Amino acid sequence: MNQSSRIGLLAHEEAVRRDLDLLNLPARAWLPGRTELDVLVVGAGMNGIAAAGSLVLRGIRNIAMLDAAAPGQEGPWVTYAKMEMLRSPKTLPGPCFGVPSLTYRAYHEARFGTADWEALYKIPNQLWQDYLAWLQKVLELPVQHNARVERLLPEASMLRAELADGTSVLARRVVLATGRGGAGGLYWPRFADAALRPDLAEHTNIAIDFETLRGKRVAVIGAGPSALDNAAAAMEHGAASADVYVRRSVLPQVNKGRGSAHPGFHRAWGELDDADRWAFLVYGQDLQAPPPHETVFRVLRLGVKIHLGQPVLSARREGNEVVLDTPAGERRHDFLIIGTGFAVDLDRVPELAAFAPHIARWGDRYTPTADLARDDLAQFPYLGSGFELQPRDGAAPPELSRIHLMNYGAHASFGGIASDIPGVAVAGDRLADAITRHLFREDFAEIRSAVEAFDEPELEGTPFFVPRTP
Repeated sequence: MNQSSRIGLLAHEEAVRRDLDLLNLPARAWLPGRTELDVLVVGAGMNGIAAAGSLVLRGIRNIAMLDAAAPGQEGPWVTYAKMEMLRSPKTLPGPCFGVPSLTYRAYHEARFGTADWEALYKIPNQLWQDYLAWLQKVLELPVQHNARVERLLPEASMLRAELADGTSVLARRVVLATGRGGAGGLYWPRFADAALRPDLAEHTNIAIDFETLRGKRVAVIGAGPSALDNAAAAMEHGAASADVYVRRSVLPQVNKGRGSAHPGFHRAWGELDDADRWAFLVYGQDLQAPPPHETVFRVLRLGVKIHLGQPVLSARREGNEVVLDTPAGERRHDFLIIGTGFAVDLDRVPELAAFAPHIARWGDRYTPTADLARDDLAQFPYLGSGFELQPRDGAAPPELSRIHLMNYGAHASFGGIASDIPGVAVAGDRLADAITRHLFREDFAEIRSAVEAFDEPELEGTPFFVPRTP
């Protein structure tokens, strides 16, 4: 960052402090002091910042944030995401907590100037990552990096988080802000031999060393944004060719997600009855979303070949080649990239191993008509109003509902607010409101005692002041 940008940001941070002061934020701490954490937030990326920032601004300060990544590597933006810029419009406010000076636009203008903002088309990934790191700093969020949570265990109405380094943390509530892969990991299709990994195949949502693909024939399965962006990245790094195999004969044409990106869906989706939510999920799933036009132009510019109506029937190893069986015949490549997205399968979430058999899924709570049955949607967790996990059976540990799943697993219950930029601020609000209610109710006896002990005489110095009797 050059000197001008640094000076601009320092001045802007003063404006942030003034805005927060004008709003009397963060609120004073109001919970009784405890040795254990009130809230542990797992993940310090976009969702983790939205969660922790919302809690701190409400005066819930006895929290910690843990992220397995190094500083500046949280989330997908500069690791496995291969788009040139964010897919969302630049005008979306992001995790700004209703404070204008905390928006990306305010940050960008402070760093680069208004003219640069006006000329900007969409936000480059690295700048978005820089912005999120800036939010961590300016909000003074308690982030600990290189700290991987391996599992959560119930412990006397609390949760113990065991870390990879052998230490543990005790908290009253835990928020899993673990991104799109945090509800079941990568989806690897059955037709592709898993033994192809890692030398002959990898998933789009793993950081691929594209320099190793220089001069190679690359195959990509899938027509989503990540699949096409990875094909483009391979060509940009000198791949001899990149062929994309697409099951559909025509690409989806309309991004319905953009049509539903408004406060109604963001704030009220979770209040719909199950039948309406389910039917709309099926509608969106069946239509799918097209890749952004910027991505399409990128792959066309680079000479990527897109094969429509050519599903891959099998993918196997033969010597040093990947052999794909397609309706058009056998195709041979040097490397395969799988662009099939993420799975939702709580049995595959390491942190939840002690709880997974007892977590309610949508399939446990709602039975659609036969024409709307979708096995993958039935695997989504059925969440409470504040992203809380819900019990599937009477054997569930009571601590289960103290876990809040603010990642892609919340999609069926609350739409895209826990996985996409347009609704992330709403997700933070919903989560913090729920946790505020829970903690206030649990601690009300002590909170009431604190009010009863409050003894600052308002009328001292006036004629109506009545001194206390000894």
